[in-house]
Amino acid sequence: MGRIVIDELRCKGCGICTIACPKKLIRLCEKVNIQGYAPAESPNQELCTGCALCAEICPDVAITVFK
Repeated sequence: MGRIVIDELRCKGCGICTIACPKKLIRLCEKVNIQGYAPAESPNQELCTGCALCAEICPDVAITVFK
């Protein structure tokens, strides 16, 4: 079982992590952060395997993965 934490202040909402997640657990949020971006979110954390592909591909280093 894995768990990810997305730093909403660092995320610019590029969406690359949504493509990288093999389980398609990450999506862009509907709310906007203080910089005006729609950050990524992962509402179904219980299905995360902790593969860390999302964190590896994130250009803003906004995702931390816990296994």
